[in-house]
Order: sequence, then structure tokens, then C-alpha cells
Amino acid sequence: MLDLTVSNPTRVHLPYPREELLAALSEPAVLTYEPTARGLLQAREAIAEWHEGQGAPAHPDQIILTASTSEAYAWLFKLLCNPGDNVLTPRPSYPLFECLAELEGVEIRQYALVEELRWGLDIAAMEARVNERTRAIVVVNPNNPTGTYLKRDEWQRLQEFAAIRGLAIISDEVFFDYPWRADPRRVSSLQGPHLALTFTLSGLSKVAGLPQMKLGWIHAEGPPEVRREALDRLEWIADSYLPVSAPVQHAAARWLELTPFIQAGIRARTKSNLDTLVQTIRPESGWRVLPSEGGWCALLDAPRFHSEDEWVLSALQSYYVQLHPGYFYDFERGALLVASLLTEPETLGTAVRRLPYFAG
Repeated sequence: MLDLTVSNPTRVHLPYPREELLAALSEPAVLTYEPTARGLLQAREAIAEWHEGQGAPAHPDQIILTASTSEAYAWLFKLLCNPGDNVLTPRPSYPLFECLAELEGVEIRQYALVEELRWGLDIAAMEARVNERTRAIVVVNPNNPTGTYLKRDEWQRLQEFAAIRGLAIISDEVFFDYPWRADPRRVSSLQGPHLALTFTLSGLSKVAGLPQMKLGWIHAEGPPEVRREALDRLEWIADSYLPVSAPVQHAAARWLELTPFIQAGIRARTKSNLDTLVQTIRPESGWRVLPSEGGWCALLDAPRFHSEDEWVLSALQSYYVQLHPGYFYDFERGALLVASLLTEPETLGTAVRRLPYFAG
């Protein structure tokens, strides 16, 4: 069985500085419990410094630590919504928002990303999804699995749109550090402008390829008065949970120092696998790899004379290759399949040679 759906970087034999990662947990301070609602200052300072090093301004006083970005969503839904309120989320995207929102009594209203705009934002279409109970807009930058980054002009329009309507923006940037190439149009939500209350989410799971080290964070920006109120209320929520373990907080600074090495290994793997797919899949086969700007996934456009289920089941039953159907991610059309680029190169190479469809 050749698994092209793997999303756990710790299970695909990537290079990790194992001794250094483990040594960061050996500090004597990890044996002391010092509960701090926003998270240990040294961890928040390290996160802010890391963002600054990436060219995105951040301030430790505006950071709240969580156990994961999933928990960050839950806290923000608690902060922004009453039961029955709604939040706009992108379609297609990672299939988690509905679950997280339902647990908080919040409704999800999806807005479509436009394929003809390389899965970009359509503000006019977004406006049609807003009603009197809408409280926030979620964007994923870059989107998963399309790999589309927000551009500066899109971010400006989105900020204006949200500010006029009194909506918050939640920008999930866990994959931001994995572009295929440089693009001056690309923007992080940390870089502004911040006309609306804005929350940027990230965490060690993707930033450092360490999903087992449960640490996420929320960075709050926006008009000063509303930002201060939001942070005070978030601190109250965080103080009720205190979810992040002391060892992880104490180790975070050292792990972030190791991040460039870890990210280099992941980038080399994903870029090599993407090149393999592009070079192996022949145009005459009717298949193609859709253009992408970054991330950990490749989007395969299959001939539409079979459904996604039929393609996936054929690959699984006849050739022992696992792929994800596009409808897992709420694509509005078929036949799209999603392949992980974290897969070990030998596995991916064998899989694409094994599948006869790609050869034409």
C-alpha cells in the first residue's frame, strides 16, 4: 500500500535535529509550574522574534498561547460569537471548521474561492453570505489544499470590507512558510493594514514540523481600543483553560531557532515531489497538476468521465495507492484528487509509475 495522503511530517523520515529538540526539554525550569494566562513571556517573545525575522511585525503582548490552532479557533468563536451566530469560512478548504464551530454552537457559512482567480477571494460573492448574525471571516493563507496565498490588494479590500461591517478577521497562516517561489504580491496578515479586529493563527505543528509538541498561538491586531478589549477577554478565556504544558513553553524558543533547518528539509521534500508529479504526468493522459503557490499538497485534476470516488477506489483497489477525493475539501466540481507532498520520494515515485492513467 502506497499512502499519498500522509500529513504527519514525523512519520516520513524527514531530517530532524533530534538531539537538539530533546535537549530543549531538559531545562530545570520545566519541572516548575508557573501558570500564566497568556503564556510564558519568554515563549511569546521568541514567537514575536521569529515572526519579525520572517518580515512580519509581532508583539509579545499581543500573543496568546494555545495548545493548537484548533483550540485557537474554539477560543475565538467563544470570544466573538453567541450561540446561533455565524462565521464565514472558505470553500474549498481543510474540513475542520464545521466541527469546531458546531462544538461552540456557531454556524458556518461558506464563501466560494474562485478557481478562475487561482482560488482567490471574491469580495462581492462574500458579501452575499453576510447577514445580521455574521461575526467573523476566516481566511487560510495559504489555503489548504489549493496553496493560494493572499495578495496585498486582496488583503486591503478584505480589511475594508470587514471594518465597514464590524466583522473580525481570523487568518490561519500555519503553512505560510512553505511557498514554492518568492512573490512580492504575497502578504501576511501580520503586516497590515489592520482596519478591522484581526487574529493571526499559527503554531509549531506546521511552522516547525512538530505536531506532537502542542503549541499554537493567536496574535491580535486592529484598532487599539477594540484590540485591547479582545486581548483582555481572550486572557480570561485562556486563564480558564491554561492548556499549554510548561515543558513545551520553555522549549519553544530553542525549537524556533531550529526551525530553519526543519523547514528546509520539508521544503526540499515537497518541492521535489511536486516536480516528480509535474514531470511524470503526461499532458496526453488528460490529467494535470493544478498550479499552486505553496503548502504540503498537490491538487490533481482528473478526467471527468469518472467521479472522484471512482478514481480513488480504482487507485486503491487495483493499484494499492491511496489518494484523497476533492470533496473531502468541499470542492464544488470534480474530478479533483489531493496528494500529499510529504510522502517519501520513493513512495511517491513508485505510486505515480504504478498508476497507468498518468502515462496517457
